[in-house]
Amino acid sequence: MKVFKFGGASVKDAEAVKNVKEILSRYSGEPLCVVISAMGKTTNALEKLTEAWVNQDMVALELLGQLEEYHNSIAGSLIENGSKPLQSIFIELRKLLQVAPPEIHDAAYDSIVSFGELLSTALVSAYLNEQNMPNRLLDARRLVITDESYRNGRIQWEETTRKIVNAFTGEELSQNNLITITQGFIGSSLNGHPVTLGREGSDFSAAVFAYALDAQEMIIWKDVPGVLNADPRFFNDTVKLDQITYRDAIELAYFGASVIHPKTIQPLQNKSIPLYVKSFENPDEPGTVINNSAENHKQVPCYIFKPNQVLLSISAKDFSFIAEDGLHNIFGLLSHMGIRINLMQNSAISFSICIDDNPAKLHRVLTALGGDFSVKYNQGLELITIRYYNQKTIDKVVNKRKILLEQKSRLTVQLVVEGEKSGKKSKV
Repeated sequence: MKVFKFGGASVKDAEAVKNVKEILSRYSGEPLCVVISAMGKTTNALEKLTEAWVNQDMVALELLGQLEEYHNSIAGSLIENGSKPLQSIFIELRKLLQVAPPEIHDAAYDSIVSFGELLSTALVSAYLNEQNMPNRLLDARRLVITDESYRNGRIQWEETTRKIVNAFTGEELSQNNLITITQGFIGSSLNGHPVTLGREGSDFSAAVFAYALDAQEMIIWKDVPGVLNADPRFFNDTVKLDQITYRDAIELAYFGASVIHPKTIQPLQNKSIPLYVKSFENPDEPGTVINNSAENHKQVPCYIFKPNQVLLSISAKDFSFIAEDGLHNIFGLLSHMGIRINLMQNSAISFSICIDDNPAKLHRVLTALGGDFSVKYNQGLELITIRYYNQKTIDKVVNKRKILLEQKSRLTVQLVVEGEKSGKKSKV
C-alpha cells in the first residue's frame, strides 16, 4: 500500500484534477490510499463563510453561492453529469447554515470548514470513475477519531487504527478497485462531532493512514521539486535536498518550513515509513526522500523565516526569581489561550518568549500576565532559524539588522531580529 497526498494547489482547477489522474495512472495495479485537500483556496472561503454564519450575516448565502459556482464550474469541465456528485453535499451545507451555530466558535468552524475536503474528494472520485479508473470514496470523519480539541484534534490512535484497518480489509478492495479516495484535514470526535486537525493538516492525515496501514511509502505531491533549503520567494539560489533525516524534517517543520506539516513525521518515523516530497508538475523527478538511511547526508544549511513575530519579556514585579512556580503559571496561561511559543529563553529574573503576532491573543495574554508580572514587548519582528549554521550564514541573513534574542544549539541557531523592510531576494 502506498499513501499519496494531494494538496489544494494540485486540485485547484480542472486541468489540475486531470493531472492527478495522470499521476495515479502511473501506479496502475498498485493499491493506493489517496488523501486530498480542499480545492485551491476553498478553506479560506469556508473560513469567511463560518464567520458570516456565526455573526448571522446574510452575506453567508452569497459566499455559499460563490463556492458552489467555483466547484460546479470545475465539475462541469470534468464530468458528464456535471455537478451531480456535489449536490447532496451543498444541500447538507445549506441546511447547516439555516440552524443556529454552536456556542463554541471553534466547533462552528470545524462544522463548516470540513466541507471543503468532502467536495474535492467527491469531485475527484467521480471524475476518476468516469475515466475508467475505478475507486471507492471513504469519509475520513468515520475513520480518523480525535478528542474534542476543535481546530487541533488530537488523534485517538487505537480507535483510529482499528477503524482504518477494518475499512481496508474485505471484499471492497478487489483488483478492480485498488484506489481509495479520502479526505485530509478532517475527522470526528468519539461523539461524532466534526473536528479538524489544524490548518494545513492534510499531510498529517496522510501520515495517520500510512501508519495505520503499515504503508510501503508515503508521497506528498507539491508544486515544488522537493524539500528546498530555503523559501524560493526570498532566495535566488535555493538547493533541493535529495535526502534528509526524520529528525531534520521534524525540526524544519516545527520551526516553520511550510513544505511539511509539523505533525507528519512522527507516525512515519515510528514505523520507518519513507516519505517522499515530489513535484506534481514533474512526477518523474526523484524529489526528496525523508527516512532513517540518510543519517550521513550532506549537511546543507537550511533557512526558515517567520515574519510578524512578537517578543515578550516577562519579569516579576517584586524583582523575585522567575522560578518553577512562575513558569508553571505562565505556561498554563499560554496553553489555555492556545498560544504557541516559537522561541523561549530565561534568566534569573526574566523570561522571554517569541510568539506569532495575533492582536486578539496578544491583548489577552498581556492583560492576563499584567496582574502578577511586568511585561514588555516588541512587535514587527522576524524569527530566523538556520539548521547547520555558521557565522557566515548568520551574517548573510541578518544583514546588519538588530538582533534582540539569539539562541544556539549544536546544529541550529534561532535569531529574533527586526523585521525586513525590503522585499529583495537574498543569496544563500
